[in-house]
Amino acid sequence: HWCRIKGGVITNWQAVVPSTWNASPKDAANVRGSYEECLIGLKIADLTKPLEIIRKIHSYDPCIACAVHVMDACGTQLGEYKINPNL
Repeated sequence: HWCRIKGGVITNWQAVVPSTWNASPKDAANVRGSYEECLIGLKIADLTKPLEIIRKIHSYDPCIACAVHVMDACGTQLGEYKINPNL
């Protein structure tokens, strides 16, 4: 993290959190980000409840996977799943 302070007041705060790195797409060298890499070959028992995806992503960042969008290789959305943490 870093910040800029002018006149005793924070004018810019920059935070680099784990999700910034782990959820990144392929880099300039065509290397997959951590999330993408960990999902390659993952078997999903029930596409209507992709709990395996949530479990994998939670292992990196427990706050990121409360909404999951499942898409096919062409980008067509197959489903959207949200978890209500208050239930």
